[in-house]
Amino acid sequence: MKLPLAGLRVLDLGSVVFAPYCSQWLADLGADVIKIEAPEGDSTRLTGPALERGMSALYLGCNRSKRGIVLDLKTADGRDALARLVDGADVLLHSIRPQKLAALGLASEALLARNPRLIVANLLGFGADGPYAGLPAYDDIIQGMSGMADLMAQKTGAPQYLPTIMADKVSGLTAAIAILAAVVRRTSTGAGGTVEVPMFETMVAFNLVEHFYGHQFEPPLGPLGYARAMAPWRRPLPTADGHLCLMPYTNAHWRGFFTVAEAPQHIEDPRFADIGTRTSHIEPLYAIAADLVAARPTAWWLAALEAAQVPSAPMIALDALESDPHLAATGFFQSLDTPSGTLKYPGVPVKFDGQRPPIAPPPHLGEHTVAVLTEAGFSEEDIAALLASRAARAG
Repeated sequence: MKLPLAGLRVLDLGSVVFAPYCSQWLADLGADVIKIEAPEGDSTRLTGPALERGMSALYLGCNRSKRGIVLDLKTADGRDALARLVDGADVLLHSIRPQKLAALGLASEALLARNPRLIVANLLGFGADGPYAGLPAYDDIIQGMSGMADLMAQKTGAPQYLPTIMADKVSGLTAAIAILAAVVRRTSTGAGGTVEVPMFETMVAFNLVEHFYGHQFEPPLGPLGYARAMAPWRRPLPTADGHLCLMPYTNAHWRGFFTVAEAPQHIEDPRFADIGTRTSHIEPLYAIAADLVAARPTAWWLAALEAAQVPSAPMIALDALESDPHLAATGFFQSLDTPSGTLKYPGVPVKFDGQRPPIAPPPHLGEHTVAVLTEAGFSEEDIAALLASRAARAG
């Protein structure tokens, strides 16, 4: 199948999760993504279980379907080699702090002077114009600064980070969208340009979609925080033998739920008459629902609520996802045979013309150095000199 980004060449100088997750999406959609690593490699190569050193679980999760080379950008020869790769690239993305860019020859102005059609994507912790510019930024830091940990404190009583690297992944997705927007713009203007994607601002925007709430108005018409999302009982509800994911939303849903639950008195309660009054009284509403749900087993609720067309579902445990019948029927999980053993992946979640894009294993450190340099016009003698000086390394 011909994927949408076939023919787009991306140089990825990122590490850890933010930038690699962004470029993995571009690779999944068909771009030729070249992962450029320092001689020591991406730190995630050693994070988690592995069949072989340097190919650990977290690295596998963020770097599939890419090619990989090693250039030592601390050397002049390594920087010169990168400059030649820039000549044939469509996109260069990185997650390097601004104060280090110029020394590596990666200032946006210099890159665009060399290749005016290049899209330079600066994936940063904080916007370059603010007082936080250049500060170190990792997922936990950004969750704490963007209001996420405070939301958890308001919900649970104690500040907490979500048990997923939310800031890295949301910012990576945002960066992929922004890069593709710049690619589309180039088709009409012919010119490249810069894209800045700061994690802090991205996550503040993400959190405030619903939680800006009353502060959407000037002066504010109410507090920060979307009441329904913050309600203590907005969680899987305990049943007589497990848990139920319950989501009545419309007037008809709530009428159906209270009818099934044999609690018709709540249908006429003025607090729950429509979405506006329900939102204002969401805590008692959810508490009543939790009390009713606890009286019967999960299977009974699922059958009764499906018949009443009330949204509900079982809670699926993390260790049950691999055997989930829907994911099995859609061919979501994919296995790849490699010389070191079999790797299993959650597949690309989107399809094009009914087909899920194929995936390939992530590159070993420096696996494609020689091939990529050859494609860029380096002679055998040039490549041998780079390898001999250790400005480049081959796997």
